[in-house]
Amino acid sequence: MLLKIEDLHVSIKGKEILKGFNLNVDRGEVHAIMGPNGTGKSTLASVIAGKDIYDITRGSITYKDKNLFNLSVEERAREGIFIGFQYPVEIPGVSIANFMRAALNEIYRYKGIPELTAAQFLRLMEEKKKVVELTEKLSERSVNEGFSGGEKKRNEIFQMAMLDPELSILDETDSGLDIDALRIVANGVNQLKKASNATIVITHYQRLLDYIIPDKVHVLYDGKIVKSGDKTLAIELEEKGYEWIKKEYEQGKC
Repeated sequence: MLLKIEDLHVSIKGKEILKGFNLNVDRGEVHAIMGPNGTGKSTLASVIAGKDIYDITRGSITYKDKNLFNLSVEERAREGIFIGFQYPVEIPGVSIANFMRAALNEIYRYKGIPELTAAQFLRLMEEKKKVVELTEKLSERSVNEGFSGGEKKRNEIFQMAMLDPELSILDETDSGLDIDALRIVANGVNQLKKASNATIVITHYQRLLDYIIPDKVHVLYDGKIVKSGDKTLAIELEEKGYEWIKKEYEQGKC
């Protein structure tokens, strides 16, 4: 089991957001977590990333047989966790190339792998840029500075391709994307799927799952997963809306 979350309860400023969240993710799998606003989807991503604004009051997260809560934010990244946030931050004055080389070297040092030479790094960049159709001009700019929403999301998938994480969590990657950008981002995610890694896609809408086919779909409601299934569950949600889940939940049917 790559990731195991058991009975996770998370609060912020005294308000409980996750209320007994459970999830198992194996290597080679793509999981989609869907749900209406305010149910805890982004909170889950932030807790796994290690943001310290949340209070974890109960439960556990085990990643690669390690207690995730014992790992710092930096250690989580070095251990192969990648988080693509809904609103990527800008880093003025730092080029994408320099940013990626520093990040890769940090991971390589942690794993005891020889650092890439400048020529090796540039070849790797050229290879991975093709995954998301990243242009030379875009790759030379500062990280996310002045980028459109679509450019930011493509840049994040490019970073994912460069870092080759074992667990990727994409928080509303489809937010604000037009059809072309959505296709490019989704194709990038699909190309990066391997038997040795796993991806969790967090989204409101089924449309992203027309491009990224999940192995499992989970509905997050009232701070916990209330329903799980295959791709057909996402289609059913698109047809019936989240009001259907609310009614079933209140009636004790899920």
